[in-house]
Amino acid sequence: DYAQFRSPAHERLVYEEFFWLSLALAYRRHDRETQPKGPCFEVDDRVREAVRAILPFKPTEAQKRALREIVSDMASERPMNRLLQGDVGSGKTIVALQSMVVAVESGYQSALMVPTEILAEQHARNIKRILARTPYRVELLTGSTPAKRKKELREAIGAGDVDLVIGT
Repeated sequence: DYAQFRSPAHERLVYEEFFWLSLALAYRRHDRETQPKGPCFEVDDRVREAVRAILPFKPTEAQKRALREIVSDMASERPMNRLLQGDVGSGKTIVALQSMVVAVESGYQSALMVPTEILAEQHARNIKRILARTPYRVELLTGSTPAKRKKELREAIGAGDVDLVIGT
């Protein structure tokens, strides 16, 4: 048993490691949830209409449910810790965009960070197309953005002139 790491001593060490890890995670979760750290977004009929107005199609029930849960988190004082998961083409980006519009309508800026420049460019192109009839300013900021343009964008973002930023 000892050579196979299945002795009572090994089991005790494994149990103790998991116990302390679980306790630390629970403590962090409790601390995070009891300390207000972010803004509370107010979602009224005006905001709901702005979110509905950007949709180029009728959302699915799953998209509506995901957005409801996200907006509920955004309206609370607790920090949001959420993973939006789904198949390719299931509407994750539109749900994220709707959440970003809630933030912008509440007077904040919003950023969508993606892992690659190609994906950032695709998202920026699609989001700009979807928001073309709105007053929102959408910009793309990636590692390969030329230095002069990057400086201009950072200044515009800092001044609050950019509503949504898509980047890497």
